[in-house]
Order: sequence, then C-alpha cells, then structure tokens
Amino acid sequence: MPDDAQVSEHRMAAQIRDLRHVYKTATPLDGVTLDIPEGRMVGLVGPDGVGKSTLLSLIAGARRMQKGSLRVLGGDMASSAHCRAVSRRIAYMPQGLGKNLYETLSIHENLDFFGKLFGLGPERRASRIEQLTEATGLNPYLTRPVGKLSGGMKQKLGLCCALIHDPDLMILDEPTTGVDPLSRRQLWELVDAIKASHPKMSVIVSTAYMDEAERFDQLIAMDAGRILAVDTPEGLKAQTGTDTIEAAFVKLLPQTATDGHSRLAIPPLDHVDTQPAIVAEGLTRRFGDFTAVDNVSFRIRVGEIFGFLGSNGCGKTTTMKMLTGLLPASEGQAFLFGKPVDTKGTDMRRRVGYMTQSFSLFGELTVVQNLRLHGRLFHLTAEKTSARITELCARFGLDPYRDTHAAALPLGIRQRLSLAVAIIHEPEMLILDEPTSGVDPVARDSFWELLVEISRRDQVTIFISTHFMSEAMRCDRISLMHEGRVLVRGTPEDLVRQKNAPDLEAAFISYIEDDIGTLGDSRARAQQALKDATAAVPAASPERPGRVLAAFERTFAFSTREVLEVLRDPVRLAFAFLGSIFLLLIIAFGISHDVEDVTFAALDLDQTPESRAYLTHFSGSRYFIEQPELHSPTEFETRLKSNDITVALEIPRGFGEDVKGSSTPEVSAWIDGADPQRAGTIEGYVTGGHMEYLDRHLKNSGLDMSDFELVTVETRYRYNPSFESIYAVGPSVPAMLLMLFPAILMAVSVVREKEIGTITNFYVTPTSRLEFLVGKQLPYVMIGLVNFVAMSVLVVVVLDVPLKGSILALTLGALLYVTAATGFGLLVSTFTRTQVAAVFATAILSLLPTIQFSGMLQPISTLEGGAWLVGTLWPTSYFVHLSVGAFTKGLGPGDTLRDLAYLLIYAPLFTVISAMLLKKQEV
Repeated sequence: MPDDAQVSEHRMAAQIRDLRHVYKTATPLDGVTLDIPEGRMVGLVGPDGVGKSTLLSLIAGARRMQKGSLRVLGGDMASSAHCRAVSRRIAYMPQGLGKNLYETLSIHENLDFFGKLFGLGPERRASRIEQLTEATGLNPYLTRPVGKLSGGMKQKLGLCCALIHDPDLMILDEPTTGVDPLSRRQLWELVDAIKASHPKMSVIVSTAYMDEAERFDQLIAMDAGRILAVDTPEGLKAQTGTDTIEAAFVKLLPQTATDGHSRLAIPPLDHVDTQPAIVAEGLTRRFGDFTAVDNVSFRIRVGEIFGFLGSNGCGKTTTMKMLTGLLPASEGQAFLFGKPVDTKGTDMRRRVGYMTQSFSLFGELTVVQNLRLHGRLFHLTAEKTSARITELCARFGLDPYRDTHAAALPLGIRQRLSLAVAIIHEPEMLILDEPTSGVDPVARDSFWELLVEISRRDQVTIFISTHFMSEAMRCDRISLMHEGRVLVRGTPEDLVRQKNAPDLEAAFISYIEDDIGTLGDSRARAQQALKDATAAVPAASPERPGRVLAAFERTFAFSTREVLEVLRDPVRLAFAFLGSIFLLLIIAFGISHDVEDVTFAALDLDQTPESRAYLTHFSGSRYFIEQPELHSPTEFETRLKSNDITVALEIPRGFGEDVKGSSTPEVSAWIDGADPQRAGTIEGYVTGGHMEYLDRHLKNSGLDMSDFELVTVETRYRYNPSFESIYAVGPSVPAMLLMLFPAILMAVSVVREKEIGTITNFYVTPTSRLEFLVGKQLPYVMIGLVNFVAMSVLVVVVLDVPLKGSILALTLGALLYVTAATGFGLLVSTFTRTQVAAVFATAILSLLPTIQFSGMLQPISTLEGGAWLVGTLWPTSYFVHLSVGAFTKGLGPGDTLRDLAYLLIYAPLFTVISAMLLKKQEV
C-alpha cells in the first residue's frame, strides 16, 4: 500500500486511515487503511456482509463516520460542511435494483428530479436526459414507470440518475447484481465510455461477480471488515499463484475460512429412463395484452439439475409459478411427476421445496425453531420433525448453530439453513431462485456440494435460476429465455460449442443478440450518443442557478415528486381525500350528545285518571317512547338488564288522591345508569316532565306554581337555542381529522423513504434538511386545505350547521393548523423507522391530546395540572375554539386573533424542530 509520503493528497480521490464502523452485533469495518488514486477504476471484491457497502456509503457521505479518518476529494468527511459541498462532485448508486429510484415515476420524471437536485437548469436537464437515455437505450421508454422496468433497465436508469450532474467521483455499489449478462455488458460499456471521456474521474465499484474484477485498474479484496490485498488483477493472481480472480480471492482468505474446501466435482447424472419430473407443453401466460410467457415447452428428468437462465423480465419467475401451481396458465399445460399441475390443490405443493433469493427465514427464531416451524407447516408429526431436524443439522453442518437466531447467522450458514428448511418435508422437486447471490466462493462451493448430494443421492429434481455463469456451467442442462420464449436448451458445453464462444456468458449474449436482431447499428448509435453526451460536458462545473433559486428548485422538486406519487397511489389517494370525509360523517351522525327516544315502561299501581294522565304526559313527549307496561316490581331489573327499557316508572297507590289533595305526589323512577352522562340527562328529562305535569295540574286548578316559589329561573341558550349537540360536534370533528390525516400522511411519506432506501438521495445530494422537509410538507398542506374545504361544505350542507363567522379567519386558521399538523407528522418521522410504526405513533400521539385535552369533551379551563398544560400547549385547542366560534358564535377576524397568533407559532415550530432532529447522514 502506498505510503503517505509517496502520494500527494491532490492525486487521491479518497484517503482512509484506521476507519472503524460498528453496528449492534457486527463490525463491518475494522481498522481499514486505504488510498484510492484519482482517475483510476477501482474494484472492491468480496461477498455480502464484509463491509463493502459500509465503506462506499462512508466515502459518498451517506453514512456518518464513527472512528478513524476519511478524506474525500481533498476534504474531511467528518465535516458536515464539506460533505454537503462535495456532494455536487460525487455520484452514488446504492446497492439494490433501482434502490435510488421512485417506482411510480417514469424514467423521464426520475431523471428530471435528479437534475433539479443538482441544480441543472431546464435546458441542461433536457439535454443530459436525451443524451444519457439515447446512450443506454432507454429513450423509447421515457414515459414508462420505473415499477414496470426490468432489472437491467432499472440499473441503467439508476446509473443515469447518478451521472446526470457530471461528477468527479463515481461510486457504484454492486451495480450488476441480479442483472443478466447482456445488461451487465451494456452497463459496463456505459461506465467505460464515460470514464474514457473523463480521464480524471475516479470510479469505485463493488461487485460480487469475480469475473467482473478483471476490468478494474486496481482491486481491493475485502473480508470480515478488513483489507486482504490491494493490487492490480494481474498482480493479485501473481502473488497467489492462481489463474482467476475467484481462485485468488479464495487463496487470500484466512485458513480457518478455507479448511475443508476442495475443488467441486459433480458426478454425471445416471441416465436411467424414467418418467420426467417436469413436463411443460406450450405454456403461455398473458396479463391483459402483455404476453409474459409464450409457448414454452421442455422436459426435466428426475434428479436432474436444470438451470433456468434468461434476461431480466423474460418470464422465468412466471414460468416457475405455473410449474408449481401458483399461477394458472393461459394456454398449454404443465405436468409434475406425471400429473397435471393443480392450481387449487395443496397435495402437489407438498412434493415441492422452494428457496427464495432473500431466504424465507424468521430472524427472531433459532435454527431449530425455524426447522420445527416449517415441519409443522407441512404437517409432519412431532417425531418425524425431530428426526429430520437431527438429520439435517448433522448433514448441513448446522449443529454448532442449533440455538443461534437466524438473523445472527453468517450468510453462508443462513443459506444452508434455508436449504434445510426447503427440504425438511422431503420434497421430490426443489426450486431455487438465485440462491447464492452475494455468497463468497467457498460458501458457494459448499452449497453446491449439498445440491449435488441431494440430486444424485436423493434423486431430487433441482430447478435453479441464476445469473452466475460459473454456476450455470455446473448444471446438467440449461435453458435460455428471452422475452417470454425459450431460445435454446441443452448442456452448457453444447451451447457454448454451438456459438464457438470462449465461455457461457459470451454464448448467452450471442443467443440473445441473434433473437433481437443485429445490434451493430444500435450499439454504434449508443456509442455515438455517449460521445456526444461526454463531449458536451465542459471542463469546469456547469453554471448553476443562484443559491436561493437552487434551494427553491430543490424544494419544489420534492413537492412535485410527492404530488405525482400520491396521485398515482390509489391507497394513499383515497386515504388523503376520502378518509377524513368518511370519518366526519360517521362521527357526526354516530356520536351525539343528544338524548332522545328514551324507552320507558310503567308499573301503575294507582290506576286512576290522574295516573294515566301522568303517563300520557311522558308518552306524548318526543324524548320518550312507551313500551308494554310492567306487572310487578320484579320485572324492573329484568327489563332494564335486557335493554328493553331505559326508564322504569312506578306510580304508587294514592297518587291520584295526592294530586287532587294538592299534596306533593311521589313517583319512583328507575334509570339505567350504565352510561352516567346519558343517565344524568335522562334524570333531568324525568324530573322536568314530573314538574311540568304538576305545573299544568296546578294551572288547571286555578293555581300557579310560581306562587309557591321564591325564585323563578328562566333558561335561554344564547348560541344554540335548540340545544343540539351537532352544533358542537360538527365544527369540532374537522379539527380532529385535520390533525390526524395530514400528520399520518406526512409521517409515512418520510418514513417510507427510509424503508425503501430513497432517503439516500437526500443524504448524498446538496439538499438541505429544510429543503427536504418543506418540499415534502407542501403537498400535504394543500391536501389538508382541500379536506378542510370539503369538510366545511359537509358541515354546512349535510349537517346543517350554518357558518355565522368570518370565512377568511377560519380559512387562515385552517392553513396554519394543517401546517402545524404536517409539522407534527414530520416530528414523528424523525424517530420512527417503519411505516407501521409511523402510523401507530402518529395516530396515538395526535389523537390522545386532541380528544382528551383540547376542549372537545370539556373546557380546558376545567382541567388541572398536566392535563391543563397539555391542553394549553396543543394546537388543536386553539383551532377548536376558532372553528366552533366561527360556526356557532359568529366570531369575526378580530375575535380570532389570539387563536391565529398561537397557530402561527406552531406552524413553523414543529418543522424547525424536525429539521434539527433529522440526520443528513445515516447514523
């Protein structure tokens, strides 16, 4: 490794000294010291989990440093100011198919968005988009959403997005993982052409494909967070005495990692004529007008290892699903072990084992618990399950890890466990979907030893898809698909021989090129487009708009993108515009403080005209509904308990005599008190009805009750004469919903970016915290205002609550309140990591103070201690007062100034606090 004194800093793209990074239980970087020269193409090689992605994200500024020293493009990456300044000169493409892309946006919209983030003007953006898409063959698909692109097209687009601003340092994290050979070659042609036109550009690429390592100027071999070696490809092979990079890497590994490793030998398949395990006859699958699989036919023998190769999006997965009964065929038929595949039955599926690329394991369960769970899923007896666990753990080398949680297993051991889980029920066929992606060569050979044993000893038919051509060469036979059709099938050696190609990858590409016609003209056009694109790049940085204008452009770029995503997501769209309206109607009509239609029954022991007149007084009221009479006091509790009645009246003997004698008559009233608030209201109704009857009787007798009273109280309700609860509920419910829905939508919007990984675009671009947050916030403020208008119309038109006060004051208050609500959602998003957590946290934290302490149930002035403090500090308190006042009390602009002043404080407060808490780098 070069010494500091031998290499001047200005010639280094990155200088790394004793860099350490620790996660909870792992150390991805353990004292890395490294120099990456300027103008070189440097490759990081090694399996998943050795620290490649962590190192690249630190160099790109996407992750915060922990220990050590890191200088990139002449500055210290521990400085946040340098990180933001240097982000204009770095292009970073994170690991994963389309990880930096937005699925609902089209190719053009994604590129335009990235161009705005890096300050490119409209003309410059349009020019770069045309040049890059022409060079990569994406130009005919500019309007196609990213979600409908193949893996190779996603990677090309991701690369174009990263390169749109002409960087000095390009960082690509496994750009070709999961990509077919033809797309891989096209990607490397693009990278090579850009590098050739920018000799001073530094390119750092990580890859798990050892055969790709030959193309780099310098290789860095990594394992377990440490640097194994740094040299040219030829230098690595020379110092290890090997002829391939893969063999050189194995030689560089510690002896403990290679103990027991030997060259894999695959015995030939026993050619015994038996019934085929799988037969496909003219399988076709259409999705609307699109034909995913077109007339596919083949036969696979029992015990055969059959490789399924093809370009991204060619129909491999769809074919697999039809063969296993997970998807019905539009035409043709599939046979499994001589029987037609049944898409509805489960018996056939018990004969099949399936292992996905992402490993279908439960991380919180141990090795034994995962195996036991899957044994139960396939209805194995407890004795059979225990026997299979013992056998598989010994056979696959899992005994030392029996009590280890799956999430804590090394990648190679986790792979073995996934295979054990897939075959615990002793299937006759095993389907493997890219099972060795990201695994080191030693673990890959160990895994293939198990596959060969299962195939040859247990006669299990293995159906495997892979993009590793070295793995495909180990299959007994392979088929090659393109655009839904099988182009060719046979042994790997025969397919290579037929094309007179140097290896299977070259043959693969040749077969696909033959299928789509000569690529000479299109490749020449692409090369010319690349020359045009790179020639158009000035030596100096392109002229950028002013700082303030650039900030506005980035802010509105996020806003525009957010609007498009909401409009194209039916679930979020319905939640945003229909959820609050639906709940308003449900709550307004379903929750009422009005007490009417009170059912009552009477036990009339007096049976006089006076007692009957008394009961008629209740049954004639709009508040009461009379039920069949009671016959004995024992019925009271029975009828009340069964909810047949709410009130039981007992008129005693002598009631009529007391009335005629002007004595004070007594009546016993039994009231259902399960709901204390309702019971209290009913008690008032009964007392009022009783007093009204006496008042009428006295008047009929020539007397006036007022003659017997010292004080007369006359009640008048000033703002709600009819004393109906809808006049309070109608204006209050929108306040609750305008806090709930915008806050949830806002929180989920930010957390969703964390979950899917697009938050990296915020980390590695010049976007500031406020630009990111305000840009995402603006669309939801507008959505909140639309909801406010819709709910206000419903309150007036449907709920029949007139708006008596100032519309202007109410609207201004709603704007400030919705801004505060979305700001609260931003605040919640800073400490939640998943969308589910964001929804629950936002709902609970917003609803509790809104319902309990904001004046919706009781005035804030009646609260005490902490409840009063929460009510005073919560923004809903002021909007509820403003809304109810505007609707019911007719408050004007001057009367609402206090509420508006408080809301004006809350509107920016939450957003500013969120910006302070939001991290510009992943911690």
